[in-house]
Amino acid sequence: MSALFDILASAGLWAAVLRIATPLILATLGALISERAGVLNLGIEGIMTFGAMSGWLAVYNGADLWVGLLVAALGGAMFGLLHSVLTVTLGLSQHVSGLGVTLFASSFAYYVFRLMVPVAGTPPTITPFQPLDIPGLSDLPFFGPAFFTQTAPTYLAIGLAIALAYLIARTPIGLAIRMTGENPHAAEAQGLNPMAIRYGAVIFGSALMGVGGAFLTLSAFNSFFPTMVQGRGWICIALVVFASWKPERALLGAILFALFDAFQLRLQTVLSGVVPYQIFLMIPYLLSIAALAVMARRARVPQALMQPYRRGER
Repeated sequence: MSALFDILASAGLWAAVLRIATPLILATLGALISERAGVLNLGIEGIMTFGAMSGWLAVYNGADLWVGLLVAALGGAMFGLLHSVLTVTLGLSQHVSGLGVTLFASSFAYYVFRLMVPVAGTPPTITPFQPLDIPGLSDLPFFGPAFFTQTAPTYLAIGLAIALAYLIARTPIGLAIRMTGENPHAAEAQGLNPMAIRYGAVIFGSALMGVGGAFLTLSAFNSFFPTMVQGRGWICIALVVFASWKPERALLGAILFALFDAFQLRLQTVLSGVVPYQIFLMIPYLLSIAALAVMARRARVPQALMQPYRRGER
């Protein structure tokens, strides 16, 4: 029991939690914005993979790290535009289109990577974002190494969650997004253009997904490999429901899943040889399913989610 308490009281655990949570925060916010406007985007996994590859490739070819994040955002936005054309303009199945985007983006990322980077025994690397030293905060006992020695994209992700929570709840833009996701015909009656709002939400949300993927190659690691997203995109879809489509809850949900994940990694060292490691790998997902089952009962789904919109139709 004391070993479990020591793990939870470790600053290294909480530092790892924020690192693991960062790509989840960004991608979940992207999915949430899209769904609040009425469009389900199941392309997260592929868009994150393409963002990870394109951001890394830009930096590998000499671009600045922030430019790499911008390239990843543009790559994500490109697939968001494709998804928007298929689902908003053409009214095709959002499920099928999203799955198609995932398959296409993942395969295209691997193709471009192999085309641009010579095959080598050791994957090429870059110099990633370095932890920031915040004067007066990074030196605090426990809290400094736990929360104030992260890289810049982590603080960006937390700031975006707070900003989007305010934008959706308190601004006319947020009201327009929410109205489009609940009743696009009512939005049209108020002089808004639901199709344009859905396009903007999906493209912006996909850009955030691309940045979430780029965090893996530009901050968490320093190289790219095709399977590095490892199902995070599908976790983000569940986190949107867990969060009840609210950004502030999405932030907490991503941190909760990251806590489960970071905790099981350290628990493996304590119980190594006693319990099969596969059991530990299951723990974050089992606990997430349990939490999702509890929260989903009270979640209120946007009423127009997955419903095609046609101007003038009722």
